[in-house]
Formats: sequence, structure tokens, C-alpha cells
Amino acid sequence: MYGDSATIRKILTELGDTWAVVGLSNNQDRAAYGVAGVLKRFGKRVVPVHPKAETVHGEPGYASLAEIPFKVDVVDVFVNSALAGAVADEAIAVGAEAVWFQLNVVDEAAFARTSEAGLDMVMDRCPAIEIPAL
Repeated sequence: MYGDSATIRKILTELGDTWAVVGLSNNQDRAAYGVAGVLKRFGKRVVPVHPKAETVHGEPGYASLAEIPFKVDVVDVFVNSALAGAVADEAIAVGAEAVWFQLNVVDEAAFARTSEAGLDMVMDRCPAIEIPAL
């Protein structure tokens, strides 16, 4: 497991509440849309990051993390494992405090780089499953 219960709790309850959700669009059939809705219900600001830069759940979207003009606390990654490492590197570059790779998104090298950079990280877990249990 990548991210113990203490790290999960810290990310969900102690870090800031601005979450960039990479891969979030208005496609209601995608898991990102539903997870973003749960995060909002638990008081998180959900910022969509997607090439389409759509407004989702009332929040304007951006095409990349670098384009977000304010601090992001957590980067929640809904892209496949082959693309996730680059997103983790972007999260480090923009000064995020944590990175969360969704279920079935695993990149051990990215986990190591992110941890070495001082960010908290969880991999292969879903915040919408974890947050109601806290």
C-alpha cells in the first residue's frame, strides 16, 4: 500500500482544502466527476484540470496545473499510470503539498520522487472512499 492511514488522514483533514483534480471534465460517466462531487460535499474546493478546461461543479477549469493562478494543496490524479508520473512532477513544480493517485494508478518512481521532494502521497486509493470513514 502506498500511503498509510496517517498520511490519508493528514491529506484529507489537515492540509488545505484546494484540490486540483487532473482528468476532471463534465463527463458524468467518469469516476472523476463523482469523486469531485464527494470532495465538494466534504468542503473541498475542486479545481478541474483537463485539456478542455471546462467549468465543472461550478469551478472554472484549467488546461494544466501550471495555469492555475492560486495555490493548490492537493493534486488528485485521474490519468492512467503511464501519464501519472509527469503529473506528479508538475505537482512538485507548482508547490502542492500532496499528490493522490486514484485507484489503479501506480507509478513507484513517481511516488519516490514526490516523497523525496517532501510532498505527502497516496497511490491506488480513492479519497471519496476514504473521507466518509474519517
